[in-house]
Amino acid sequence: MFDYSARPELLKDRVILVTGAGRGIGAAAAKTYAAHGATVLLLGKTEANLTQVYDEIEAAGYPQPAVIPFNLETALPHQYDELAAMIEKEFGHLDGLLHNASIIGPRTPIEQLSGENFMRVMQVNVNAMFMLTQTLLPLLKLSQDASVVFTSSSVGRKGRAYWGAYGVSKFATEGLMQTLADELDGVAPVRSNSINPGGTRTSMRAQAYPGENPLNNPTPEEIMPVYLYLMGPDSTGINGQAFNAQ
Repeated sequence: MFDYSARPELLKDRVILVTGAGRGIGAAAAKTYAAHGATVLLLGKTEANLTQVYDEIEAAGYPQPAVIPFNLETALPHQYDELAAMIEKEFGHLDGLLHNASIIGPRTPIEQLSGENFMRVMQVNVNAMFMLTQTLLPLLKLSQDASVVFTSSSVGRKGRAYWGAYGVSKFATEGLMQTLADELDGVAPVRSNSINPGGTRTSMRAQAYPGENPLNNPTPEEIMPVYLYLMGPDSTGINGQAFNAQ
């Protein structure tokens, strides 16, 4: 496991947006960031899930989060602009962006992967991630020390059979992270890095590996050290790197 111990006030006064914040790793990251002092913007498509995370953060007495229902599969360019305008109006700037939301799609040979399924995975995992990054970059540049964290996968670093759309989308994720990192290097106080969570006890993992015993994998909460490290000031100057949570 990534070895890092965060001080309690690590993210005090920071505003951090987490995509896919309603469950799994996204929910764990949102609650962990809030516990360390951040105002967390909970973005996801299922409002009931986001509200549950909101309630847990509120009940714990952490900074008040915000719920942002937003469907990354269907959102149009003008909706991203409206989202950025709303965040600027309400919060003034953004200190962190965790790209966590993604879908796995069918695990099937390329030959049997329909164009429709391929495009759906790319829409959520790549196009939406690009749109969010591009539209929120001006707000991140207003921060003294901002961090963009992309969620990758082992199949986005070395191609593996039957991971078609998802694997390709994660290679694209690494490419976007590296391109952004190189563009921002020495130009803006924004850094860009990726995390491969590894096998984690989530519903997505269970979908990908139905025969696996989930108890053999760590919980999302157990892989949070690297998520804290990259979102806080201790990783200032770390840019364009691919990290493993485990």
